[in-house]
Amino acid sequence: MDAAEFRRRGKEMVDYIADYLEQIEKRQVYPDVEPGYLRPLIPDSAPEEPERFEDILQDVERVIMPGASSPACTELETVMLDWLGKMINLPPQFLAGKDGEGGGVIQESFSQATLVALLAARTKAIHRVQREKRELTQGEIIGRLVAYTSDQAHFSVEKAGLIAGVKIKEVPTDDKFAVRGSALRKILDQDKAAGLIPFFFCATLGTTTCCSFDKLPELGPMCNAENIWMHIDAAYAGSSFICPEFRHLLNGVEFADSFNFNPHKWLLVNFDCSTMWVKKRTDLTCAFKIDPVYLKHDHQESGLITDYRHWQIPLGRRFRSLKMWFVFRMYGVKGLQEYIRKHVKLAHEFKDLVLQDDRFEICADVVLGLVCFRLKGTNELNEALLKSINNARKIHLVPCRLKGKFVLRFSICARTAESAHVQFAWKHIVMLASELLKAQKQQQ
Repeated sequence: MDAAEFRRRGKEMVDYIADYLEQIEKRQVYPDVEPGYLRPLIPDSAPEEPERFEDILQDVERVIMPGASSPACTELETVMLDWLGKMINLPPQFLAGKDGEGGGVIQESFSQATLVALLAARTKAIHRVQREKRELTQGEIIGRLVAYTSDQAHFSVEKAGLIAGVKIKEVPTDDKFAVRGSALRKILDQDKAAGLIPFFFCATLGTTTCCSFDKLPELGPMCNAENIWMHIDAAYAGSSFICPEFRHLLNGVEFADSFNFNPHKWLLVNFDCSTMWVKKRTDLTCAFKIDPVYLKHDHQESGLITDYRHWQIPLGRRFRSLKMWFVFRMYGVKGLQEYIRKHVKLAHEFKDLVLQDDRFEICADVVLGLVCFRLKGTNELNEALLKSINNARKIHLVPCRLKGKFVLRFSICARTAESAHVQFAWKHIVMLASELLKAQKQQQ
């Protein structure tokens, strides 16, 4: 939408809400739909082409309102996670379908998804070890459990370990900042020899620092053989998998127990919306299921409904799937693919500009929309450049460290980003770098 249409549609939505409030007494207090009512009312996959806003709004009344908030909120979420799973070509085991064992859920953030996966894996590991080694108490088992992640992983993986009360160990990465099977094998053998119990590995696809990708085809079979829950964090990169040319980056997901990425990062869905899939929903419900009397209902044990309160930490939840439904239909799969491709193209445009100036260097492979670069020279020089850039407040960059080097990160994020913005940013960086190098030379 352009600004004019956005104003018009916004006013229409306010009118719709006002009409609803004025006529609320004409509506049923409690829905009379049966479990599963919603899935037959909408297509089983996202549209390829954009649809009209008017049609979507009409469907709110036709599809959503008969189910009020609770059945509709749950059932639309289940279907939207199936839509998105199909868009990125997830293995069918991760989809709910009509009678699947897996399925998806919207968590508040990647951090929460990682914690949920870790807690579920811990429960599963405790039950398995209790069957195998009856002499060990639950406390002794927890004391031996150890989880693993990349040395490039997001800090929230370590935080999840702190909350869960289990050890987290970093696995060293290769020269491409990826975890390889050999590195995980070495640390597993050492820990098993020391009497520890490996139970969880968080693989990363698109690391925060430099958008590197752990080698799932090497890591997955090893985790499966060792009874290690493999969770995949693709918080940023996952959105790109809707494009066939980037889907190979997800190869090996078939070995995972759970998978997560954030449509609110790069798929035009407003925060918060962190999508998580599991192969076996019972792995989550066994870890989190608690049923007080005030939450019991007629379909509790029917197997016909999904109780998402057993898939997450909070009880309360927002109707997040509604915004997914709107975005997928307003843009269509093709529109979202074009958006991703445009950002990747802009990132490569910036990379090419960097490579044309021999004072700079590229520090990691440019795969998607992130470019890691720096001035050739000391870390102090690059820290000074970053300070100069951010103090000017024309653009904003966030740094990282790669193998001891202080690195600047240029990320294409904005929906409205164009080539002109990339060119402006690069000219600005070059100007500030030249001033910095000139001042440094004068001081020598």
